[in-house]
Amino acid sequence: MALKFSTLDVFTDHRFGGNPLAVVLDADDLSTSQMQAIAREFNLSETVFVLKSTRPAHSAKMRIFTPRSEVPFAGHPTVGTAVLLAELKAPAQNGEADALVVLEQAIGTVRVGVRVRNGTPAFAEFDAPKLPAEAGVLPPSDVLAAGLGLIPSEIGFENHTPLCFAAGNTFAFVPVASLDAIRRARVNGAHWERAFEQQGVVGAYLYTRQCEHTSSAFHVRMFAPEVGIPEDPATGSAAVGLTGVVHHFDRLPDGTHRRIVEQGYEMGRPSQIVLTLIVDGGKLTSVRIGGSAVRVTEGTIDV
Repeated sequence: MALKFSTLDVFTDHRFGGNPLAVVLDADDLSTSQMQAIAREFNLSETVFVLKSTRPAHSAKMRIFTPRSEVPFAGHPTVGTAVLLAELKAPAQNGEADALVVLEQAIGTVRVGVRVRNGTPAFAEFDAPKLPAEAGVLPPSDVLAAGLGLIPSEIGFENHTPLCFAAGNTFAFVPVASLDAIRRARVNGAHWERAFEQQGVVGAYLYTRQCEHTSSAFHVRMFAPEVGIPEDPATGSAAVGLTGVVHHFDRLPDGTHRRIVEQGYEMGRPSQIVLTLIVDGGKLTSVRIGGSAVRVTEGTIDV
């Protein structure tokens, strides 16, 4: 059985940047173990398997695998899969097309708006299927610092302190004082396990207000070695959690707030994630995640 696949670079407007993604089409006859083996073979942060939808009005069902495990939701697979399906099923007319791609995921149904224009990368945006919520307690800052190869004084800035937040996946959100410190952070051997692996989190999401670009609100990094991701170039599901962290500490006023998150620069794969937060009555009521994606390769895989 030969299945078609495409790879895309997601959360970027050019090839060889952003977060690479593999999407395997017509994967209904694959077993879970086969999907996991294929994801391990691609060895990307995530691989998506597209299956027939369970409802006629939906575009497709999708399953998402890291090299080690299946996950219920992830941002860059959602954006990349929606862009690919929109381009395959709704080619641009007179240079442009807009599509609504409805994806069935383990977390629930996700509706993605895709804008396709000739000469520019496709852009996709969707409402987060779950709003972020606090989820657990982290060790003291000195333990977290040791796990990241930093010193305790480099953990935290302003009133921001480490927190666990979840929006489908749970991450440890660690504020870092400076761009220099976040660049030096790493998975630090045995200290990492005590800091993060005993907390039930997918990974550690580091963020600082000091950025490479003035248009960005946060510079971030994400480490998740336990699920086979030593470092991720762009992490949409964690970016959703970041909105909860930001509102928790910054107490944003009612209204619509747009933030650009930059990631992947230390890996040579710069990424930009567009976040739109809506606050009403002092509460975070909606989060949208957006980004561009470009196709890189196409091929077949024999199973």
